[in-house]
Amino acid sequence: MPMAYVLINAELGAEAELKKDLEELDNISNVYVVYGIYDIIAKLESDDMESIKETITWKIRRLSKVRSTLTIVVVES
Repeated sequence: MPMAYVLINAELGAEAELKKDLEELDNISNVYVVYGIYDIIAKLESDDMESIKETITWKIRRLSKVRSTLTIVVVES
């Protein structure tokens, strides 16, 4: 099963709102608010990689409170 993690920088103070928005999207199995360089980590799982790519490109990166993302694709689990 294709899987990826998306590390997200959020607008200042928008972490809780953004977490809620992310949890409503398809293909996202877990969302964590974290400390460090990134504010949120989202875990994506799907039956195909194309669906994961579409979720990242057309849904996550288009959310208004997202400042930047870094995607990590799992090669082997």
